[in-house]
Amino acid sequence: MVLGVNFPKFELYSNTLTLDTPIEFIKGIGPERAKLLQQTLGINNVGDFLQFYPVRYLDKSKIYLISELNESLPEIQLQGKISELSELGVGRSKRLRAKFQDRSGSMELIWFQYSKWLKEQIPIGKELFIFGKITKFNNVFSMAHPEIEIQDNAPRPQHLIPIYPSSEKLTKRGLSQKFFRVLLKTLCLELPNLVQENLPQTVLEQYQLLSRESALLNTHFPQTVDWQLKADKRLKFEEAFFFQLAYGLKKQHHAASAVGHPFRVVGAFFKSFYADQLPFELTEAQKRVLKEIREDMRRPIQMNRLLQGDVGSGKTMVALLSMLLAKDNGFQSCLVAPTEILAQQHYIGISKLLEPTGLKVGLLTGSTKKAERELLHQDLRSGALSILIGTHAVFEKTVQFHNLGLCIIDEQHRFGVAQRATLWAKNKIAPHILVMTATPIPRTLAMSFYSDLDVSVIDELPVGRKAIITVHKKEKDRLSVYKFCEEEIQKGRQIYFVYPLIEESETLAYKNLQEGYAHITEYFKNYTCTMLHGKMLAKEKQKAMDEFARGDSQIMVATTVIEVGVNVPNASVMVIESTERFGLSQLHQLRGRVGRGADQSYCILMSSEKLGAESRKRIKTMCQTNDGFKISEVDLEIRGPGDMLGTQQSGVVDFKRLDLIKDYEIIKQTKDLVASLLKKDPKLQSPEHSGLKVYYLKNYRSKTKWSKIS
Repeated sequence: MVLGVNFPKFELYSNTLTLDTPIEFIKGIGPERAKLLQQTLGINNVGDFLQFYPVRYLDKSKIYLISELNESLPEIQLQGKISELSELGVGRSKRLRAKFQDRSGSMELIWFQYSKWLKEQIPIGKELFIFGKITKFNNVFSMAHPEIEIQDNAPRPQHLIPIYPSSEKLTKRGLSQKFFRVLLKTLCLELPNLVQENLPQTVLEQYQLLSRESALLNTHFPQTVDWQLKADKRLKFEEAFFFQLAYGLKKQHHAASAVGHPFRVVGAFFKSFYADQLPFELTEAQKRVLKEIREDMRRPIQMNRLLQGDVGSGKTMVALLSMLLAKDNGFQSCLVAPTEILAQQHYIGISKLLEPTGLKVGLLTGSTKKAERELLHQDLRSGALSILIGTHAVFEKTVQFHNLGLCIIDEQHRFGVAQRATLWAKNKIAPHILVMTATPIPRTLAMSFYSDLDVSVIDELPVGRKAIITVHKKEKDRLSVYKFCEEEIQKGRQIYFVYPLIEESETLAYKNLQEGYAHITEYFKNYTCTMLHGKMLAKEKQKAMDEFARGDSQIMVATTVIEVGVNVPNASVMVIESTERFGLSQLHQLRGRVGRGADQSYCILMSSEKLGAESRKRIKTMCQTNDGFKISEVDLEIRGPGDMLGTQQSGVVDFKRLDLIKDYEIIKQTKDLVASLLKKDPKLQSPEHSGLKVYYLKNYRSKTKWSKIS
C-alpha cells in the first residue's frame, strides 16, 4: 500500500558504485534499513537490487469512473475520496470497510487483514487515487486491499509503474513502493557504469535480444508493454543460457575426467539368466534402456545415468540385469533403497530370481544384527558377496567393498547429495552410477536439470497390465465404498486403506489411522485386517507385510509407509483417506501399489466435502490420467521444482524470471545453443566468449561443487 511518503531524489554516484557495493552504502538506505532489506528480501548489494525485479506493473494512464465498472476489467485506477471507515465482525472474521466515492457513484473498500497502523494511515476526506482488482457481490462493487496514493500536484505517469515485493513491515520503516522506484531509477541511471554485456553479439542478433543494460532498464521502467515483454524475454534467456552452460561444462568435465571401469564382457551370468530365468518377456522400452546402459558401461568412463520409469514399469529387472553385467566383469554391485520395506522387497525378489545362479546376495539395514553385520562385512571385503542391497546403513564408513563397480540408487530424491557421495568414494576408481526414480520427471525438468546426466526412460508397462480406474468419493459415499470393497474381497481380492496420520491431531480434522482401523474392523468383522505404520518395529512391519502378502489378511490399514516397495499383485483396491492431505507425486506412488496383477484395479480418493483449489486440481488430475509424466507436469505447476544445482532437492529454483513450464521453448533454445557453442569452443577461449566466461565464473562456478553426484 502506497501512502504518498515523500523521499528526496537521490544524487548520482559518479562511478563510485559497483555491483558488489553493499546496500548500506547506497544513499537513502544506511545500516538499519540495509539489515532489514537483507533479512526480509535477501538484498545484499547493488547487483541484488538491480535483480530485485517487479512482480507486476500498474497501468496508471487511465482513470475509471465507478459508473464504468464491470467485473471483466483487470486491475484499475479510480480517483475520489473515502467518506466512511468502519470495523466489522470480531476475532478472525474482523475486517475493515471503507466507503469510496467519485462524481459518478460509490463502492466499498475492504481489508480482511489489517493492523492498527494501517487503519490510522487511511486518509478520510482527502482526494486520492486507488488501484486494485474489483469484484462484485450482491450487486455492489468492492476492491480488497487497494493501493492508495494521496493526490498531489505532480503529473500522472503515462507509462507502466513497477510494483516490487514488499511487506507492511518494510512500508512502516519508510521502504515503500515509491522509495523502491526512486532508488532503482537512480541505480538505472548508473547502468552504463555497472553492467557489462554477458552474451555474445552474435547470440543477441540471432535471437533478437535486447542488450543487458536495456533489458534491466525496461524491466524496472518500461515505457510500453512491448518493451517490458522484450526485457522479460532477454532476462529469461540469460538465466536459461547460464544454467545450461553450467551443466554443459559439468558434463564436459565429467566425460574428460571421470575414469570408470570398462565392462566389456557380456558373460555367462547375464546370458544364462536372460535366456533361461527371466520371469517375463522384457518390454521394448526395457530392452532399449538396457542397451543404453550396456553401451555406457563398455567405455572406460564412469556411467552417470538416470533411469525414469513409472510405477510398475520394470526398473528393478533392468537394475538386476545391470548388476549381472558387473558380476560378469568381476565387480560387486550395490542397490540402495530409502526404506527397510523396499530394501527387503528388493532382497527377497532378487535373491529368489538369482537362486539358480548361486550368486550371493546380502541385505544390510538398520535392523541387521551385529553378528550378521560382521559376516556381511567380511564377505564384502573378500568379494564373496556379489550384490549388496540396503538402506542408509550402506553409507556407513565400516561398509567396505572388495571391488565395487556399480551403484544403483532407488528413489534417489530421498537421499541427500552428500550421502550419495560417500558411495562413490568406496572404490579407488568411482563405480558406474545408475539412479532410478518412479516419480516421472517432467520433460522440461529433465531437459534443464539433467543435462549433465544421460537419461533413460521406461515409458511402457509390462504386457497384461490394465489401467487403474480412479474415482473421487466423499464422506457421504463411505457406505457404498465399503460395499464395493467387500464385493472385491468376495472375488478373492485384497484392499489397502491408507491414512495420512498415525495419531489424532487437535489441529487437523482428518481421520487418523487408529480411528480408521477401528471403523474398518467393525464394518469388515468377517475378514482379517492388518495394520502397518512407521512407528512399528522392523520385525513387526515385516510380519504384517508377510501376512498380507500371503493372503492371510484381506485388508491392510496403513500410513504412507507402503508408498514404495509393497508388491502384492492380488491387491486390487487402494482407498486413500483424506486425499487432500497428500501431494500428487505421493498419490501416484500410492496408487501404484495396486494394478500389479492381471485383474482390474481401482483407486478410491476419499476427501472432505470442502476442498481448496489445489486439492481439487490434484484429485481431478488423478482421476483423469494414469500417466506419471502428465501428473508430474501438474505437480510441477503446483509445487515448483527443486534446486538441482546445489544440495537442496525441493522448493523453488532460484530463477527470478524463467518459468520451467511456460518457457520450455527458451530452455530448448539455450540447451541447443550451449551444446553448439561448447562443441566449437569447449574452454570458452574465443574473444567473443570472454564476457560470458567472466560472468559464469563469478556467478555459477561455485554452485556446481556436487557436479559428479547425480
